[in-house]
Formats: sequence, C-alpha cells, structure tokens
Amino acid sequence: MAYKTVTTIICDEGADKPALNAAIEVARREHAHLDIICLGIDRTQPGFYYGGAGAGAIATQVSFAEAESDAKALEEFATKHLTNQDMTWSVRPIAAQSTGLSQFLAHQIRFSELLVLPKPYGEGRGHEAEAIVESALFDARVPVLVVPNDEPLPSLTGNVVVAWNEGREALSAIRCALPMLIAANKVDIVIIDPPAHGPERSDPGGALAQMLSRHGVHAEVSVLAKTMPRVSDILCRHIADKNAELLVMGAYGHSRFRESILGGATRNMLQMAEFPVLMAH
Repeated sequence: MAYKTVTTIICDEGADKPALNAAIEVARREHAHLDIICLGIDRTQPGFYYGGAGAGAIATQVSFAEAESDAKALEEFATKHLTNQDMTWSVRPIAAQSTGLSQFLAHQIRFSELLVLPKPYGEGRGHEAEAIVESALFDARVPVLVVPNDEPLPSLTGNVVVAWNEGREALSAIRCALPMLIAANKVDIVIIDPPAHGPERSDPGGALAQMLSRHGVHAEVSVLAKTMPRVSDILCRHIADKNAELLVMGAYGHSRFRESILGGATRNMLQMAEFPVLMAH
C-alpha cells in the first residue's frame, strides 16, 4: 500500500515553502500525485454590518478580491517551483473567507490520502494555520504530516516512534502511517505509564506489534514511566534517545476546546516538535 494523492496548502510563500518542499519529497518517494492548494484568505467577518451596510458590503467585496489576487500570486509561485519536477502535480488557486474555512477546506481535500503542513503555531502563524490542521483531522478525516519549519525532511526510513495508548485516535494514526511504518528500518511502540488494570496489562503493545508484524513491520515495545509532567516531553526525549526521524500519534484524544484552554499532548507536540509528526483522529 502507498499514498497516491499527497496534498499541501500554502498561504504564504516564505512561511510555507518548507512544507511545500517536504510535500514534493513525500510525493516523489511514494510515486504519488501532488495536489497544491494556493489559499487566499478573506479575513472580513460578513453579517455584522448594520448602519453603513453598503460600505461594509463594498469592503467585503474588496477584501475577497484581494484574497483571489493572493491565491493567483501563490499559484504563480508554486507553478514556478514545480516546473522542473519530474512528477505529476496540480496547482489550485482558491479564495475563501475565514468564516467557515474548516468546512470549506474539508471539501477540497477530502480525497487526499496525506496532507503535508507546517507547524500551526509559532511566529507568523495566524488562526487559519490551526484551522487548516483541524479541518483535515476532524472534518475531512485526512492524516496530517506536520513538518518543522527550518529542517529538511529526513528519509523517514530510519527509526520511527509510535505513541500507543490503546485509543482509537492512536490506532487510526497507525493505520494511516502504514506505508511509512513498512518502509522504516525499526518501529518503536512507546507506551507511557500503562494502566495497571487495562485490557493489555499482561502484554502492553503486544497485539499492536503482532498486527504490524503481519505487514512486515519490525516493531519493538518500550514501556516508559511518566517521569515528566507532560507526555509530549517524555515522547520528545525518547525520540532523541532513539534518534528517530518520525513520530506517529493520535490527535486530540481530548476535545479541541479542552486542549485549547488546558493544553494536551496534541497541542504541545504541534508547538514544540522539531521532527516530523504524523497525526490522525
């Protein structure tokens, strides 16, 4: 099995160029078609004009025209960037309003098998970066490969760490990551502080390792104590210890609202990871 349609979304030439390059590399390795969405965003909020509504409507029209112009400029940038690439690709300029962006994008990417995106948090990242990631995970149900901003994409055929907590989100991510897990040299299934009375208490990760072995994946299991307050910190330390190139994990085991207010492993990892992370919900 392999990814046959890889997609990336660019909103800014400079900030999104590393993710575009990573998407090109993934598509080339997988012999996949690369679909590039050049997104211009109208950030006005329609529907809130009372007095002076005519002026508000004109401003909305101007703002959307600017979004269309931004999308066309991004299309020219992407087309120039892809011109000499020996692969199949397409570029789509799309203008959209920030209101309802998640549902709109989900319709555009629903047939993709992997979405490659930059980290949604950090300097220069607006609310739409988070909305794009959540649109893929929740609305389109497309796995997302989040890549660091300033690091080239590693081979992804070395060591891979899989975060396993017996949850459906983690299992979904593992199934979506199978092409990469099959290509990996070694897969390390990491379980942090497993419950003493859980269904896998006698053999944590054993059933998952058996499932992966049937796909030809060489997997080992590491059971770690929760020696740090945040799961993301433990995972990052373990990935460094194993010199791993990729983390596979389920996304948003808690609600998005809870993670946005209180934090959680998904949000923390999206903020701090300096390595590629493949997530699915």
